[in-house]
Amino acid sequence: MDGAELVGVQKTLTPVLKAKALDNRLPDPILGDRYAERVMRRLDPGYDRGRGATQLGLVAVIRSLAHDTWARSFLAAHPDAVVLHLGCGLDARVHRIDPPATVDWFDLDYPAVIELRKQLLPSREHYVQLGTSVTDLAWLDRIPRERPVLLIAEGLVPYLTEADVRRLLTTVVEAFPSGQLQFDTVPVWAWRTSRWDPTLRRYDAQFHCGFDDPAALAQWHPRLEFVDEAPMYDAALVKAKAPATVRRVYRLLTLLPGLKRSTRIVRFRFPPRRSSDAPAS
Repeated sequence: MDGAELVGVQKTLTPVLKAKALDNRLPDPILGDRYAERVMRRLDPGYDRGRGATQLGLVAVIRSLAHDTWARSFLAAHPDAVVLHLGCGLDARVHRIDPPATVDWFDLDYPAVIELRKQLLPSREHYVQLGTSVTDLAWLDRIPRERPVLLIAEGLVPYLTEADVRRLLTTVVEAFPSGQLQFDTVPVWAWRTSRWDPTLRRYDAQFHCGFDDPAALAQWHPRLEFVDEAPMYDAALVKAKAPATVRRVYRLLTLLPGLKRSTRIVRFRFPPRRSSDAPAS
């Protein structure tokens, strides 16, 4: 495909996409993302020959399903919401979820990634793709702010610094009347050892933050509340539907305390401001 070259962490979108494409080829897929299969076939016609998904890709299917499930639930309750899908990569979430026309959906990633998306994925109404760095919060000036917001940051937070994560989350909480924030994190040990992780080194990427207790991030803003955490390696669908080789890997991960929660999918909310929260005139 033509377009700008992907560098560093941007390259990790390929194994993630491949995992979703391979899942869609199963007789009874977990995520069932037909767009992933189509896009992966265009990027690499022989992607399904030889080795299967990498370890980086193995987590993608269940992680994406957890985010999709939470997103569908929020949009069912808030059909007028604004969706901020940050670090979207080549994920086709807006097409999988197919939100109603009352939802305005924004996909955001580096310009090279957005350029590639526009070549490979269809457009739709009430859908905008923004090519910019997530940490350059000037992009928020292009977002309508008077409605509930759903922020989805899948596979993004560990690659940001803690200061950037805090600034991003607290700015969004301040900018919108109410909303839900959902993202995944890694523990401190995974962050500190990521420079030696062979999978990340293959893509010239490493983590820049980690949290042993991600629920504590609710302390960053008085309106922010921790809701819950989605199961990862011991998810029921892994046991029920994943291929035997994948089930064995996940079973091993659940037996190792340090790895069982090496990826944590967490959800926060912030309710509408009370009258007592309004700034004094």
